[in-house]
Amino acid sequence: MTKRLILIRHAKSSWSDPFADDHARVLNKRGKASAIAIGQWLAKRGYIPDLILCSDAARTQQTADLILPALSPKPRLQLSGQLYHAAPDIMLDMLHRTKGDCVAMISHNPGIGFFASGLVKNAPDHPRFVDYPTCATTVVDFDIPDWMSAQRHAGICVDFTVPRDLIGTTGQDEAPAHGRGDAI
Repeated sequence: MTKRLILIRHAKSSWSDPFADDHARVLNKRGKASAIAIGQWLAKRGYIPDLILCSDAARTQQTADLILPALSPKPRLQLSGQLYHAAPDIMLDMLHRTKGDCVAMISHNPGIGFFASGLVKNAPDHPRFVDYPTCATTVVDFDIPDWMSAQRHAGICVDFTVPRDLIGTTGQDEAPAHGRGDAI
């Protein structure tokens, strides 16, 4: 039986207030456009999760909220404080306790990028997979009976994209403060 995992890094967030609480940071204009584009890409390709496991940070929740309208049937959204800056081992543990044939996870770098790299047998031939920029999305299939059987380096990378592939630089905001770029 095939199980599908969709790993999404949150969309680009705002650094307009460098003293703002990291957990409360929201998406900027480019991030909003990117999340909408990823939702449309998922729907167009038929990558519809049963469940979305999402960090409880504002920027991950907002990413999920902008992806969800494109998906039908609408997946169940489960927020988790454990996914806020989670390490790959935490993500794998959460996956092992999950039910459903297709599960999406929205979290933060560096964890989500390392998790994606560690799950696939072979990385996709895409220059941005290694640094996993904001809203990067990987679709991974596993030939397993349940999520408890998911193991590192056992997944097949079915697809990978980044918003720039879909919309270019549409929605680009001004340069981030203090050179933070695609920082976590």
